[in-house]
Amino acid sequence: MTSSDLWNHATADRYDAEEAPRSTARFLEPTLDFLSALAGGGRALEFAIGTGRVGIPLRERGVPVAGVELSEHMAAVLRGKIDEDRLPVVLGDMATTTVPGEFTLVYLVYNTISNLLTQDEQVECFRNAARHLSPGGRFVIELGVPPLRLLPPTQAAVPFDVSDRHLGFDTFDLVEQLLVSHHFTRDEEDGHYRRGASRHRYAWPAELDLMARIAGLELERRVADWDGTPFTQDSTQHVSVWRKPV
Repeated sequence: MTSSDLWNHATADRYDAEEAPRSTARFLEPTLDFLSALAGGGRALEFAIGTGRVGIPLRERGVPVAGVELSEHMAAVLRGKIDEDRLPVVLGDMATTTVPGEFTLVYLVYNTISNLLTQDEQVECFRNAARHLSPGGRFVIELGVPPLRLLPPTQAAVPFDVSDRHLGFDTFDLVEQLLVSHHFTRDEEDGHYRRGASRHRYAWPAELDLMARIAGLELERRVADWDGTPFTQDSTQHVSVWRKPV
């Protein structure tokens, strides 16, 4: 077991509704285009597949997809949408759990590698990806750039969403390279606010490149989003592709 927070039954049941804007066909099209092109007709493996927000529509595009998921509750929601024969899922953590066979693509979306709370675990995640990749295969990560430029001296928090339905802000431990995302979400039925928090370890792109080198992977491409926008010093996130040498 890694240090990742384990998503419970209540969180899993709410996940699809809360992430509905990020699950539409229009929103996902660039992601699916990007990933299916890299899969190149081969098999794809999604670490932390969750409820299948990306994995299921990628499978529907004709890409054979398998998944690894730590939370049995998240996996149960996925299983209610698609059967095991079409999209097999292994319960376990993304740093050590193995899936039979080789893959041309292993991928992690939506900041999920940050759920591993130590550098050692994140390095092991890269090694695990490399173990699953066939020669020439790719490992893809979507991850936010740490927003430390927005953190003035003595300030401990950075807001990332302020709306009628949701208030979200991050607090930082700069020594341990950890952040906690705090959420206050208004229930549409009774108007009460529900509080939640999740822990993450942030990592800079250059640190991820070193992890990749430790795992025997080479940086092939880095862009600012799934549309391929060039990555610059002002980018707030990145999609990075590392390749396993032939």
